Amino acid sequence: MTNNNFRSTCAIAVSVDLFGDKWSLLILRDMLLHRKSTFKEFSNSKEKIASNILTNRLVYLEEAGFISKFNPKGTKKSATFIATRKGICVLPLLVELYLFSIESLSEAILNESQMAIKAEIFQDREAFINSRREKYIEFLNVFQSPVVENLKTKKTVKA
Repeated sequence: MTNNNFRSTCAIAVSVDLFGDKWSLLILRDMLLHRKSTFKEFSNSKEKIASNILTNRLVYLEEAGFISKFNPKGTKKSATFIATRKGICVLPLLVELYLFSIESLSEAILNESQMAIKAEIFQDREAFINSRREKYIEFLNVFQSPVVENLKTKKTVKA
């Protein structure tokens, strides 16, 4: 049965709406799949997280070891957040949540990018996870920070 009354067409958002804390997983989704790294980028996500909740979730994720924060320019607005090894290990869970809920969304409401992701995951789940993990680690090359350098020096992050 397809339900189009979800607040988002993202299958991961649907999954966490159904059984969990949506914001932590959606922040990690944005980091790992959409390569977002700033407060502004997270707050512009289609799920419209309130700024106080986003602040609290980022603090929680950092305290829990899922993300690291660094501040390249020393200003509040330049704070950058990246997934740690522990955060990157959440990627397979995000894919499983996606697979759990994608059938709840009508393909008529999915955009081209979402359809491509769906096809890629269904074609080869492990290849998708490995590809996204590698792309995220490549994305980290744009940052210059001891936090990032430490993460990049390890060869592979496995779940």
